Amino acid sequence: MEHRIVGPGPYRATRLWNETVELFRAKMPLRKHRCRFKSYEHCFTAAEAVDWLHELLRCSQNFGPEVTRKQTVQLLKKFLKNHVIEDIKGKWGQEDFEDNRHLYRFPPSSPLKPYPKKPPYQKDVIKFPEWNDPPPGTSQENIPVRPVVMNSEMWYKRHSIAIGEVPACRLVHRRQLTEANVEEIWKSMTLSYLQKILGLDSLEEVLDIKLVNSKFIIHNVYSVSKQGVVILDDKSKELPHWVLSAMKCLANWPNCSDLKQPMYLGFEKDVFKTIADYYGHLKEPLLTFHLFDAFVSVLGLLQKEKVAVEAFQICCLLLPPENRRKLQLLMRMMARICLNKEMPPLCDGFGTRTLMVQTFSRCILCSKDEVDLDELLAARLVTFLMDNYQEILKVPLGLQTSIEERVAHLRRVQFQKSYPEVYQERFPTPESEALLFPEKPKPKPQLLMWALKKPFQPFQRTRSFRM
Repeated sequence: MEHRIVGPGPYRATRLWNETVELFRAKMPLRKHRCRFKSYEHCFTAAEAVDWLHELLRCSQNFGPEVTRKQTVQLLKKFLKNHVIEDIKGKWGQEDFEDNRHLYRFPPSSPLKPYPKKPPYQKDVIKFPEWNDPPPGTSQENIPVRPVVMNSEMWYKRHSIAIGEVPACRLVHRRQLTEANVEEIWKSMTLSYLQKILGLDSLEEVLDIKLVNSKFIIHNVYSVSKQGVVILDDKSKELPHWVLSAMKCLANWPNCSDLKQPMYLGFEKDVFKTIADYYGHLKEPLLTFHLFDAFVSVLGLLQKEKVAVEAFQICCLLLPPENRRKLQLLMRMMARICLNKEMPPLCDGFGTRTLMVQTFSRCILCSKDEVDLDELLAARLVTFLMDNYQEILKVPLGLQTSIEERVAHLRRVQFQKSYPEVYQERFPTPESEALLFPEKPKPKPQLLMWALKKPFQPFQRTRSFRM
């Protein structure tokens, strides 16, 4: 069973759905079954379908070994609803599939998901305003002027301009590097880095560039604590105190210093349920509906771990600061619980790591519209986040350095154009330095007297000395 890797790009979830459907139809074993004294050819039981598809998903690099049997059953329910399969009597359209001995078969043709049509995209992400462009709302025709009293001198000046002896004066706009310009630079260069990593001609089909907020990027880079966690300016968007206390309790178990209430048998399960209920009732997933396609596209790079980590770093910079902070605290708690050997089992049916993934995957990544593979994709992403959250939720230093150097360069250019004489004095060029400080002739090395003497020679005996 070979499941080819579906790389990054637009409509990755749809491409994965079609790939899985085609493999399931082509490779699923079919045989003869008996049901109620009647034989049926070319069919399979529900349990056989779950076994085979579960193994396919676990072996696929697009989904990974974290896929559970329950998730496979959920996918087969969607197969039945979308007429990928039908029961032995030809019924379909409802999600009443169960892991049992009920018989199913393939219809003559299974419909594939169509790709949505979008308007053509432009390759340029963002065009930074040119320095020579006048500010909006200004033109040469709308320059305010004072009334001039006509005399002989003014008449002579106007006459000289008219006949071409003196060039006419024109308004020159001096471009300032404003805060809005700096924000546009951060947005443009961040999206350009992401586009380059994903290897796409445009980002238009994986996210709406107009919805990317440059203020979020700058805040996520600079407003952080020593531990790298985002600090919010608006404290009303913080996690509720009771949720934060519960997260600290489980993250530091069994040393719950913030908790004043006595603990009882099963106390840790109730605390975990409190946290899960809060995150489960969020109006929007932490990675936002808008960035769903972008994060799903990055999942196609998981075979190149370093590249995937860098792409996730940039995508997480696009999050609202309150979402990024909640994600950082949640991932830290999940990782500590999984590594804590003193933590009692939080669920009887699942291991701790599987429980973390299944509980929080939907509140981290979810599509606004119904996407048939969003549960599997969310589980795959959360698993990778748990293993690499410390690196992913860091600020990419290479990107930050490049943008800061770009801003500093543009400020120097603006200063040079505004004050060329002062700039030349402060930052002289090699040519101006040569004019100001001509190269002096190098003095010839002095000829020392000891250099003329013969080098020391050892004493040699002669015959006259013995006589």
